[in-house]
Amino acid sequence: MKHEPPLARRTLLVGAAAGGAVIAGNLAWRALNPAPVQLSPAAENFWAQRFPALDGTELAVSRWRGQRLLVNFWATWCPPCVKELPEINQFYNEAKGQGWQVLALAVDQLDPVKAFLQKTPLDFPVALAGPKGLGLVRELGNAAGGLPFSLAFDTAGEIGWRRLGVTRLEDLRELAKT
Repeated sequence: MKHEPPLARRTLLVGAAAGGAVIAGNLAWRALNPAPVQLSPAAENFWAQRFPALDGTELAVSRWRGQRLLVNFWATWCPPCVKELPEINQFYNEAKGQGWQVLALAVDQLDPVKAFLQKTPLDFPVALAGPKGLGLVRELGNAAGGLPFSLAFDTAGEIGWRRLGVTRLEDLRELAKT
């Protein structure tokens, strides 16, 4: 004849097993469903932006949220901006297979941007930030409001890299490795 544990002991064992199962389930659920990342106010504001595209439509930057995104603020009247764009284009063509997207936001007017792109085509999207672009670059960490200004967003949507001044291809290649 087997010896049965007392009822209180059995109840305690079943309760402990059930409690352990609840804790394990909760930990597994949290691992599979992490809490949403709280972004900085500047990043949140950026992802809410919409800019006029060169074809007259509106471009919502939120379409790239969740991807690594390099954003370059530039202008046709800015010689360093014009100098760096071919290297940024080369970076895009090298890194798009690694999940990178590039967006150029011109702090400029439509006609000069279209004329520039006729001479120097770019393989990534270009939109118009217009006059609000300088305010936006200040909000994104460029207190001087100077151009060119580039920044990169990580897959969580947060700013992970900033550069005021000319961005070189070697710098972008290093960025892509991180």
